[in-house]
Amino acid sequence: MFVSKTLTIKGRMKARVYVSIKSTVLDPQGQTICSALKGLGHKEIAAVRQGKFFEIGIADGTPREQAAQTLDEIARDVLSNPVIEQYRVEILD
Repeated sequence: MFVSKTLTIKGRMKARVYVSIKSTVLDPQGQTICSALKGLGHKEIAAVRQGKFFEIGIADGTPREQAAQTLDEIARDVLSNPVIEQYRVEILD
């Protein structure tokens, strides 16, 4: 079992960025994972879409609106390929 360690930055704002392949784009890695799961006996799994997850700590004193704007820019320009991927940013207090 994989156990994720979350950022342990006390008092700081955190963000999560989820990047996934657009539903209109073929996901061969997701299909391979799905086939492997079915081969392992998990017949209830119908489909898998693969993606990426980023957890980002925000510097103290950064206004929430500025953080949201910066994170959107980073997600669009650095963390994802907007031609084939979509992203979602969550800011956690």
